[in-house]
Amino acid sequence: MSDGGSNPTPSAEFDVTVELAHALLRSQQPDLADLDLRVVANGWDNVICRLGADLSVRLPRRELAATLIRHEQRWLPELAPRLPLPVPAPTRVGRPEFGYPWPWSVVPWFDGERAADAPLSDPTREAGRLGAFMSALHDVAPADAPANPARDTFAGDRPERFDSALAAVAPVLDALLDDGAERARRRWDALSGTERWAGPPLWVAGDVHSANLVVADGELRAVIDFGDLCAGDPAVDLAIAWMLFDESNRDVFREVASAGFAPVDDPMWCRAEAWALYFAVI
Repeated sequence: MSDGGSNPTPSAEFDVTVELAHALLRSQQPDLADLDLRVVANGWDNVICRLGADLSVRLPRRELAATLIRHEQRWLPELAPRLPLPVPAPTRVGRPEFGYPWPWSVVPWFDGERAADAPLSDPTREAGRLGAFMSALHDVAPADAPANPARDTFAGDRPERFDSALAAVAPVLDALLDDGAERARRRWDALSGTERWAGPPLWVAGDVHSANLVVADGELRAVIDFGDLCAGDPAVDLAIAWMLFDESNRDVFREVASAGFAPVDDPMWCRAEAWALYFAVI
């Protein structure tokens, strides 16, 4: 998830092709080089190639993404064993070669669809499972955990970004709902003044939204894309409650997420709703 709003996907700074990915594998991971390889996504930051049945290759297409992939390589293998849902911890780490300037990863492939496109068969159960994931993840981060100014502070501290985005989408909101933009404004004003996080920096995934959750047979199967991983206020991750669940299941999610180091008190819940509103508007 980027704060890019309606901006188009940025241009690639390096043309990542199947041919390049295959050459890198043949040189550095030759035991994987004969597996079927095809591009399945060319996204904001990375090109993703499916490798055989069970793996994928994640290659940055921009220098900024190379920094993010280093964070995944460093920290996901450490975090993955304690998390109750699978995450794409790298199984192999690649280095620059053939003119390609950045590190790259081989990670597990998770079969399924995006939660944005696939209904949950039992939302109450899945709210509890995702809440347990949050409870396990949101623990005290080490001093050398990554910083991420787009995620490790509170959305309420960047009102100009919200204001400009709200002005842009106001006609759409008003068409969908009477006084939709004004309602969004009033809710933002109420939420953005809430008490800030005063605890220690906790591990934060930073990009938990319905396109980064894999669903198969109605069940959550994995949480993907940890490029925004950082230390900060866990409220940003809890915004998924408004993207994925109705009010009753949000309550289940909150209760289970509260079982870990950081109980989800009222200020944290308000900050989470503010993040959800911020993401929706931008």
